[in-house]
Amino acid sequence: MTKKTTTAIQQRKGLHRLTVNAVLIALALTLSILERWIPLDLLVPIPGIKLGLANVVTLYALMRLRPLDAWIILVARNLFMGAVSGLTTFLFSLTGGALALLTMWLLCRLEGRVVSLVGISIAGAALHNIGQVTVASFLLSEPLLFLTYLPPLLLTGLLTGLLTGLAAWPVIRSLPVRPAL
Repeated sequence: MTKKTTTAIQQRKGLHRLTVNAVLIALALTLSILERWIPLDLLVPIPGIKLGLANVVTLYALMRLRPLDAWIILVARNLFMGAVSGLTTFLFSLTGGALALLTMWLLCRLEGRVVSLVGISIAGAALHNIGQVTVASFLLSEPLLFLTYLPPLLLTGLLTGLLTGLAAWPVIRSLPVRPAL
């Protein structure tokens, strides 16, 4: 292969990767906006509770793309949602999301042997909640939030992580691995 051909192939792969990430960022943003319209707090009276629908995209990116792509998608989604919702929302989402993503990335290596995709999702939801309560505790200078607010959040995180994992499972299993991206 000539150098020109190799460069053209690399550019095409880079463009493909950029396009896939852009589509996934748009999908994650759409899911984040849609879940804001779901009045989940009417069913479960815990402030700030969400289903975590955008985490389906994060799980897909972790399982089928490069870990860097998952980080890019997470940060881009949080930057946009933070610009729309404010600095506090950004801090909650980014801290919780980063902790969840790191945990899920570590667990992905054990998927199928020690932990299932649903288990990875539940762990991500739990660590997301821990990250958010850590930020809230810091911002409010209230360490008791870990004793009062975290336990109900972890219980709801168990359910939302389960639902997210179940939603992500058919998507991840039906779409091919793209290691060349």
